[in-house]
Amino acid sequence: MANSKHAHLRYNILDYCFRKRLYTFEDLRTTLNNQIELFYPNESISIRTLREDLKVFRDKKNGFGAPLPEKARILKYTDPNFSIAQRPLLEYEQYLVDAAIQLLQRFDNHPKYNKLAEALIKFQDEEEQENDSQRILFYDHNEEYKGIKHLKPLYLAIKKKQVLQIDYKGFKDELPAVFEFHPHVLKQYNRRWFVYGLNKTREIKEWSIPLDERIINFETLEDTDYIQSDTDWGVFFRTMVGVIRPFYAKIEKVVLRFHNGRENYFKTKPFIPDYEEFFEQEKQNQVWFETIINPELVQQILSYGKDVEVIEPESLKILMREHTEAMQKYYDN
Repeated sequence: MANSKHAHLRYNILDYCFRKRLYTFEDLRTTLNNQIELFYPNESISIRTLREDLKVFRDKKNGFGAPLPEKARILKYTDPNFSIAQRPLLEYEQYLVDAAIQLLQRFDNHPKYNKLAEALIKFQDEEEQENDSQRILFYDHNEEYKGIKHLKPLYLAIKKKQVLQIDYKGFKDELPAVFEFHPHVLKQYNRRWFVYGLNKTREIKEWSIPLDERIINFETLEDTDYIQSDTDWGVFFRTMVGVIRPFYAKIEKVVLRFHNGRENYFKTKPFIPDYEEFFEQEKQNQVWFETIINPELVQQILSYGKDVEVIEPESLKILMREHTEAMQKYYDN
């Protein structure tokens, strides 16, 4: 096995390179060393290490079985749809996952590690499915979601403070729009990911882009200075449901009254984190919170059907009335 200190990083960089364009051996080594320097200062790889990495990529039995021509001066996948992310774990990678799971057993019931433990269990279950093991986990997963391929490149762009040129075509657009984008944070909502940042072309500093097929392409603008965000993203997201924040939005107090005991369900899974309960006995079925009024808030309230009632503000009551009247028309004979 090749030098394993930063093998995962090298493999991911190589996979990205082979899918994007043609590289010579020296081009690959230069690209790898430039990227490794960002994460491991003053480190680089030798010619021998890169040759060993290429063997791992080509090896069909103990490697990735990648479609890389042998003895070619120019390197690129012959199958543009191939990615090592589609391949099973290598033997030593599976060992590392198993070791991580064993390590986490030392921290059972420690809230700091609960999310990581959950992710590893899901990962392990997915791997076992490929070996025809009996399925144990049936979790909420969007199998048709293609945008996940953009998550890692955008995450790295944020970490490296890279400016991007993004080609984006909305569902109703005839032609794609091209704009300069400074990515700042990623947010998941309703099993989909969104990236927020500065749309420099339109001078909008909290622009959101869904990670899906509407992103036609994006590439790094090498000679453009990255502009940091001055937004408190924690506050930004805690005062809204979902991902849409209209420019004119203002924070308002929302009061909901639940019926048929549904307030108990809301309290176990609130669609906004900072909600408050009333102390008055006659208001035990009510909650209130401060948020902006947006389509996702309306959708979440509608998900409770007849078991919820908007008490205030009046503007939200009007919106709910418009929705219920529109739905009523669907069922009028």
